[in-house]
Amino acid sequence: MANPKDALISVRGLTREYRMDAEVVKALRDVDLDIALNEYVAIMGPSGSGKSTFMNLIGCLDTPTSGEYWLNGVEVSQMNDDELARVRNREIGFVFQTFNLLPRATALHNVELPLIYAGVSSRVRRNNAAAALERVGLGDRMEHRPSELSGGQRQRVAVARALVNEPSILLADEPTGNLDSATSSEIMAVFENLHDLGQTIVMVTHEHDIAAHAHRIVTLRDGTIHSDTVKEAA
Repeated sequence: MANPKDALISVRGLTREYRMDAEVVKALRDVDLDIALNEYVAIMGPSGSGKSTFMNLIGCLDTPTSGEYWLNGVEVSQMNDDELARVRNREIGFVFQTFNLLPRATALHNVELPLIYAGVSSRVRRNNAAAALERVGLGDRMEHRPSELSGGQRQRVAVARALVNEPSILLADEPTGNLDSATSSEIMAVFENLHDLGQTIVMVTHEHDIAAHAHRIVTLRDGTIHSDTVKEAA
């Protein structure tokens, strides 16, 4: 494997255990994995396979029991909560299946939120949020509230919000879980376009047809990597 400092994401011996009463549950077991800049990777696996635990670890929402996690050449597995929060805000854009939008705020204001927390000035916030909405094809919906948008448009607002800080990684957790098949295809087309523009994407999904849009599929079973397949170029 490459030097951990050479990959965008690099994990070595990544292990996460949870104590439940007297029992220790090993959710992730000694995982080694590298993800390069501008890869589009799907993480798959059945319920209990460890994919949600893996997402929480690479998203800096949790820390490993043992092992190393390097992000952009920096070891983050030893960081405290405040340091992890700074890494999350700077390096990672999250997209969840439930959208997590403020219902009374416009699309523009929803996308601005990460920049408000980062202390960015009002003019720069609005310009950057507007640009992010343009990137996902919602330049004409900036003043609409979530109730005035379709499910696919709401998810595109969520994607724009994840992109507004220009993160190293777009981390998507079941991004089409609440969408019908036609709208799911719409969102996958947005992801493909973002990847073509240079965005690194890591997507957690249990749906094979959604994972097929990624260029590499890593399958977890029982907390370990079961397969790691790179799609051949067309």
